[in-house]
Amino acid sequence: MTTTRWDALLTDCRLATMRDNGTRYGAVEAAALGYKDGAITFAAPMHELPDRPEALAGHVESVRGAWITPGLIDCHTHLVFGGDRADEFERRLGGASYEDIARAGGGIMSTVRATRMADESALLAASLPRARALVDDGATTLEIKSGYGLDLDSERKMLRVARRIGETLGIGVSTTLLAAHALPPEFKDRPDAYIDAICEDILPAVAREGLADAVDAFCERIAFTPAQTRRVFEKARALGIPVKLHADQLSDLGGAALAAEFGARSAEHLEHASDEGVRAMAARGTVAVLLPGAYYALRETKLPPIEAFRANGVPIAIATDCNPGTSPLLSLRLAMSMACTLFRMTPEEALRGATVNAARALGLADRGVLETGKRADFVVWDIERPADLCYWIGGPLARRVVAAGRMLAGS
Repeated sequence: MTTTRWDALLTDCRLATMRDNGTRYGAVEAAALGYKDGAITFAAPMHELPDRPEALAGHVESVRGAWITPGLIDCHTHLVFGGDRADEFERRLGGASYEDIARAGGGIMSTVRATRMADESALLAASLPRARALVDDGATTLEIKSGYGLDLDSERKMLRVARRIGETLGIGVSTTLLAAHALPPEFKDRPDAYIDAICEDILPAVAREGLADAVDAFCERIAFTPAQTRRVFEKARALGIPVKLHADQLSDLGGAALAAEFGARSAEHLEHASDEGVRAMAARGTVAVLLPGAYYALRETKLPPIEAFRANGVPIAIATDCNPGTSPLLSLRLAMSMACTLFRMTPEEALRGATVNAARALGLADRGVLETGKRADFVVWDIERPADLCYWIGGPLARRVVAAGRMLAGS
C-alpha cells in the first residue's frame, strides 16, 4: 500500500524561502512545495522529487511559475478595540499633536471608553473584519495586544476576543497583555497605584488563565516611567511570561536598553533609540520591531536608527501597529512598502521583517520560513519578483493564503 507523503504538492513554483541559503530571499527556482498534516514536508527544487510524485500526493497542482513566500506575520497590532478615532485624525491635520490629544482626554482613553462599553460579541464582530483584511493581504499570524481595557475584566475580555479571532479565522494569534498602556481614569494622578493593580491583580489573573503569551508596556513620557515599567517586567518574569516593550517612540527614556536588560523578545517603535540601546539589544538578541504606519500617520520626522541596527546585527521586523488612533493600517504589505520608502529598507529586508524576523519577535520558531518541518503557512502571489510585494502600493496580489495547510483566502 502506498503511503501519501503530501496532502498537497504545488509544483512549477518559485520559492522565497527566507532561509540563509546564499541567494537573495533564500530563493529556489523551479521548485515544489508539499505539505501534510499542517506542516511542510517538501520545499526544494522539483528535480529532487521522487519519480511519479503524483502517486504520493492527495492533490498535485502546478502554480505555473508563481512565487510562494512564508505566510506574513504581523507581530504588532492593537486590532481589538471599540469605536474609532477619525476625529483625532482631523485634529492632527489641524495642528494638534498626539500628546496634545492624549493630555486632553482623547487618544488611548477615547478607545478605552468605547472598548469597556462593548461586550465580547460586539468586540469580536468589530475586530474580525480588520483581521480578515490582514489575512486577505497575506498575513497568517497576528500578534494582538490588549491595552484598551485597563481593568482586569476588560483586559481579559480583549484577550479572549483575540483568541477567538484565531479560532474563527484559522490563523495563528499571539496574545500580549498591555495593561500598562495608559493610566485609567479611576487611577488619575496615581500611576504607582495602577502599577500595583497590574502587578497584584491583573497579571496574576491573566497568567492563571493562560490568556497572554507575552507582556508589554508603554514606556514614554505620556505613559509609564522606566521604573514603573521595570516593576511590571519583574512581575512578568516572576510569572514566567516573556516581555516586549513600546520603547523610545517619542523620546529616549532608555527603553531599548531596558527591554534588552529583561531579555525582551522585541522592542517596538524605537525612533529615538540610542546607540547604547541598540548595542544592548544586539547583545541580548532583542528584535527591533519598526512601525512605519505610525511614523506616517503621526507625520514623524525622526527616523529609527536603521544603520545602527544593521551595523550591530539587530534583527529588524516590520508590523502594521494596526490601531484606531495612530496607525489605522490594514495591510502588512503596505507597511513593508512604507518601510522601504520611508526608512530606506530594501525589499528583501522588509520581507524578512514580515516573516522570519517577525516570527522571532513573537518567539515562534515553527514559522517564518519555507522549510521542512515548519508550519504550512504560505502565500501564493501573483507577482513577477519578490520585490513586487513592496513595489506595488496596495491592490490584491495574494492568489492563495494558507495557514497550517488550510486555505484561508483565494482559490
